[in-house]
Amino acid sequence: QYSTTGCSLTLHHTEKPKHEAICEYRPYSCPCPGTSCDWEGSLEAVMSHLMHAHKSITTLQGEDIIFLATDINLPGAVDWVMMQSCFGHHFMLVLKKQEKCEGHQQFFATVLLIGTRKQAESFQYRLELHGSCHRLTWEASPCSIHDGVAVAIRSSNCLVFDTATAHLFADNGNLGINVTISTC
Repeated sequence: QYSTTGCSLTLHHTEKPKHEAICEYRPYSCPCPGTSCDWEGSLEAVMSHLMHAHKSITTLQGEDIIFLATDINLPGAVDWVMMQSCFGHHFMLVLKKQEKCEGHQQFFATVLLIGTRKQAESFQYRLELHGSCHRLTWEASPCSIHDGVAVAIRSSNCLVFDTATAHLFADNGNLGINVTISTC
């Protein structure tokens, strides 16, 4: 199905649907969580789409930045999104708050590369929460936006913490997460 965009595989018809679901040459969907955006396009068009259709997303330059999630006490499911540019690539930083069990909210923090799965393997990210006497750190390889936030959460490829932990590190309802991107 994606031969016109570069896929050169020839598969048996029974293998085709499975491959098409993960094919690197399929169109990219809008990676912005918490929105009902139906945009699809090429990898090269993703950043342009985000800058024009999702203007509230802040982009910071550099390998080491602070991702500030404001008003973490807002009720219900909430997504905080920010972009980080370094090493000639763009990374989407996501903090997602959602209810996992009755009344029990959890936070999920992850980094996605605006790029392919193969490109994502070239990077590592570190998320750190700092408190007066505490530190919580998570290190991993970013997922590609082809996989998305839901896959990162489902596969536990993210920093997970509960509301009590969030409050331990928060300052007046704002949570600062140090984000460091490095090459492998």
